[in-house]
Amino acid sequence: MTFLELDDVSVTYRIAAGEVPAVRGVSLSLDAGAALGVAGESGSGKSTLAMALLRLLPRGARLGGRILLDGEDVLAMKWGRLRAVRWAEASIVFQGAQHGLNPVRRIGDQIAEPLLVHGLARPEAARGRVAELLEQVGLPTWRARSYPHELSGGQRQRVMIAMALACSPRLIIADEPTTALDVMVQAQVLTLIKQLVAENGISLIMISHDLSVLADVCDQLAVMYAGRLVEHGPAGEVFHEARHPYSQALAAAFPTVGDPASRLAPRGLGGDPPDPMRLPSGCSFHPRCPVAREECPTLDVELWPAGAGRRAACVHVREQSPAATKGETS
Repeated sequence: MTFLELDDVSVTYRIAAGEVPAVRGVSLSLDAGAALGVAGESGSGKSTLAMALLRLLPRGARLGGRILLDGEDVLAMKWGRLRAVRWAEASIVFQGAQHGLNPVRRIGDQIAEPLLVHGLARPEAARGRVAELLEQVGLPTWRARSYPHELSGGQRQRVMIAMALACSPRLIIADEPTTALDVMVQAQVLTLIKQLVAENGISLIMISHDLSVLADVCDQLAVMYAGRLVEHGPAGEVFHEARHPYSQALAAAFPTVGDPASRLAPRGLGGDPPDPMRLPSGCSFHPRCPVAREECPTLDVELWPAGAGRRAACVHVREQSPAATKGETS
């Protein structure tokens, strides 16, 4: 059953120099209890897309399309309804727990706040719920009296996860949840997220630049470039057998454990992402693409079938797509 549906979602920022198209026509769906990973370089639009799901963008941002949460359009919600949805039905683990927590408030008070705001518990019951949540994320209950600066980076990230779980939401959005954590702590946090999502039947959207992390945690994987979706499909298949050249470059950028050659010389991708105010014509990836063709600068790229449950926006995929061949010959 589809719980979240994105239909032609776009986000445009208004700045002094003009309009910046950060997300361009993204369509995705997420089933109840499933996990979707969204990958891409910095500036690809993945975090903007995540913030758009709960309308957490700056005032100057213009949103388009539809975001259906359990059949209800988030973009059409009145403020009161949107406020009720946040935390209670869908919550977010923000990137960088140090900045997501109030430095002058105790941890327990911050975890309890969503419960009190939504009227889900009285103060005494909220304290009991805070203790349960801290145990659930692997922290001692006495940490409720601590301030954020008294915790390590991994502990602060666990607090953020506890806050996201406080109101028992049906969807959690995790925006780069392991940023700035060492490898061992990253593994612990990711294991915790997988465990909690599975135990509670929660839908998950995880944002990251690391395809290997997303392939390990998520069922589906979506890759974004220059604000558009360039590949989507089962996470393991997209990571190990990517069809779009950009997805292939992302997967190859990380060394393979046990392979000295990849450790010493991991493959990457030359150049920088394009300026969103000056996007290349045709396929936005063509200036950096190692297999670009003559028609790529003028081709209006769209997602083509790339296998069972898979799509990719590449001319090479289009040529191999039975749907494309049928459409051209009919």
